[in-house]
Amino acid sequence: MSSTYGTLFKISTYGESHGAAIGVVIDGCPAGIDFDTNFIQSELDRRKPGQSRITTQRREKDEFQVLSGLFEGKTTGTPISLVIWNEDQRSKDYSHIAQQFRPSHADYTYQQKYGIRDYRGGGRSSARETAARVAAGAIAKLLLQQQGVSIQAYVSQVGKLKLETPYQQLDLARAEENAVRCPDPVMAQEMFDYIDETRKKGDSIGGVVSCVIQGAPVGWGEPVFDKLHAELGKAMLSINAVKGFEYGSGFAGVELFGSEHNDEFYKDETGKVHTKSNHSGGIQGGISNGEDIYFRVAFKPVATIMQDQESVDADGNSVTVSGKGRHDPCVVPRAVPIVEAMAALVLADFYLRNKATQR
Repeated sequence: MSSTYGTLFKISTYGESHGAAIGVVIDGCPAGIDFDTNFIQSELDRRKPGQSRITTQRREKDEFQVLSGLFEGKTTGTPISLVIWNEDQRSKDYSHIAQQFRPSHADYTYQQKYGIRDYRGGGRSSARETAARVAAGAIAKLLLQQQGVSIQAYVSQVGKLKLETPYQQLDLARAEENAVRCPDPVMAQEMFDYIDETRKKGDSIGGVVSCVIQGAPVGWGEPVFDKLHAELGKAMLSINAVKGFEYGSGFAGVELFGSEHNDEFYKDETGKVHTKSNHSGGIQGGISNGEDIYFRVAFKPVATIMQDQESVDADGNSVTVSGKGRHDPCVVPRAVPIVEAMAALVLADFYLRNKATQR
C-alpha cells in the first residue's frame, strides 16, 4: 500500500491537506516506551507552518491527539493512532485550479491515474501529509534514544549558497537557533535574506538538507535489496519535493581513486574497530559499520509560485495558471524535521529487524 511504510516498525498515514484531519497509525512499536508528549509536540512544532515570514502563513497548531496504544504514559505494544485536526484551510484559494493543471504539481498525474483529484491544496499529494510522518518519527526517535542513537539534520544549501564546512566542525545544535535551520549563523542570515528576496519576487528556490546519524551500532541493514542506504534513499525520495539523495562521498566520490576512497580499518585502544576515513558514510555492503551515517537530500524549488504560468485545463485547452494560496518560498527549513523523522523510521525498523534475527 502506498500510504504504508516499514516492515516491523510500520506506519500508515491518512488524511488530506484540506480534509478534517491528518494522522498516522503506528504498528509494531515495542511496549514500555515512555511516551514523551512534550517531545513529540516539539517535533511537530519544528515542522508546522507559520514559523517566520519565509514559510507559508497557513496557521495550524498541529497539536496531536492520541487515540490508541498508550496507557499510563507508556506504549502498550498495540497500534498507536495519532490524529492532527486541520484548522486553517482556505479551500476557496484553490477553486481557480479545479479544472487546471499546475506546472510541476501532481494535479495532472493524479487526474490521469485516478480519474478524480482533490484540488484543495493538493489533497493527498500535499506536504501537509508529512506532519503525520514527523509525529511517527518522534516516537521512533524515542525508541532509538534508548539505543544511544541520535539524528541531526540541518540546511546546508539554499540555491547557490552552500555551507562548505564539514559537519564535524559545526555545532549542529545551533541549527535550531535561526529560521533557516543552518548551524552557521552568518550563512543562515545570508540564506534567510535570499529566501526572503525570492519570496518578494513571487518565486521559489530549492536547497539541500544534510543529516548526520550518530550511535548506530554495527549490523543494521540487510544485504541485497534491503540495504540500509537503499531504504534511507527510498524514505527520503518519498518526501514531497525531493529530487536527489546521496550518502557518504556521494557523487563527489567519482573523482577519487580507490586508493583515496577506501576506508582503512584500525583498532583503537579499547579494541573497537573503526575506519580512518568515512567515505562510506557509515554503511558498507548495505549494513551499518558503527561510524557516523551521513547523507544529503536535495529539494526542488516549490512548484507553486506567485507568478502566472502557462498550462492546460482538463479539456486540453491552453490556460494561464495564477499562483494563489499560502506557500513556502523555500521548503528546506521546514523539511529538516521531516528528514530526521524518515531517517528515524528507517533506523527503528532496522533495529527491530536486527533484534529479531540476532543469535
